[in-house]
Amino acid sequence: MTTQQAIQLTEEMKEQLQGWMTQFHKDGYLILPGVLTPEKVARLNAAIDDILGEEPDSLAHNIYNSVERHPEIASLIDEPTILPLIVNLLGYNIQLHISHLTIRKPNPDKVKTETNSFINWHQDGPHPQFPSIGGVTSTYYIKACYILSDMSEPNRGNTKVIPGSHNRPFKPEHTDVEGMLENEVQVCGKPGDVFVFPQNLWHSGAPNHSSFTRRQLFFGYSPIWMRPIDYRVASDRLLDEASPFRRQLLGVIDDNPFKYYVPQESMTPLKSLYFGGGSHSVYT
Repeated sequence: MTTQQAIQLTEEMKEQLQGWMTQFHKDGYLILPGVLTPEKVARLNAAIDDILGEEPDSLAHNIYNSVERHPEIASLIDEPTILPLIVNLLGYNIQLHISHLTIRKPNPDKVKTETNSFINWHQDGPHPQFPSIGGVTSTYYIKACYILSDMSEPNRGNTKVIPGSHNRPFKPEHTDVEGMLENEVQVCGKPGDVFVFPQNLWHSGAPNHSSFTRRQLFFGYSPIWMRPIDYRVASDRLLDEASPFRRQLLGVIDDNPFKYYVPQESMTPLKSLYFGGGSHSVYT
C-alpha cells in the first residue's frame, strides 16, 4: 500500500490535528509520543549503523541528504502521522527541504569538533536571515525530528528551546548554549517520539554530558518554490516507484519552474490532506 492510499483523514484525525496545530502556534513546538513503533526504530538504527560504518569515527556526525544513504531513512519522507500535520501547518504546495542525521556521542569534556558537538542559540535559515517584519521572522520551513535514542532525560545532547519564541525577534540575552536563558526547556523524548518545530523557534543543541549517544533524524519541509538544502534534483533511485505524494515532496511536479509558484491542482496531490483546519496555516 502506498502512503497516498494509506492516509485517509477521518474526523477524529482532523480533530487531533487541530489540537496539535493550536499548540504548535502557541508554543512553537510539539512533542508527539510513540509515532514510530519499536520495530521501526530498530530498523532505522540498523540503517544508521550501516551509514556510520562508512564514516570516519567522530564524537559528532552531521549527515545531510540522509534519505539518499538508506531506503529505511527515505521511508520517513511521507510518514503517515507527520505528513498531514506538516501539510496543514505549511499548506500543500511543499517539498522535502532537508534530511539531516545527527549523532552526538558522550562528550563530558565539551570537546569542540568539526561537526559541531554542540550548537549555540540560533534560528535556522540562510545568511543573511529571512526577511522579518518588526524583527519577527515568519515560518519558512518546519522540521520533524525523529528521536531514535533514549532522550528521556536532560543533558543527553538534547535540543533546547524557548517556548513561544517563534513569535518574537531573536534577541536573546546571550547565545551561549551553556548559559541558561529564561524559560528554556530541554526537549526530552523516548525512541519513536517526534519533536516538531519551525525554523524561527529559538533553539540550541546542548552538549552531551551523559553516557548515552544521541541519535536524531531531522526532516525539514518548505514551500516547493524554495531551494532545498539537500539536492537540486532528486535521484532516480529515490523517484523509482515513488507515490505521487513522495514525487511531489521530492520536487517533481512540472518541467516549467513557474508551476512551482502557481501549480495546477493535479501537480499537488498533497492537497488531499489539507482540510484548512486553522487560519494560521502559513502557506496555502
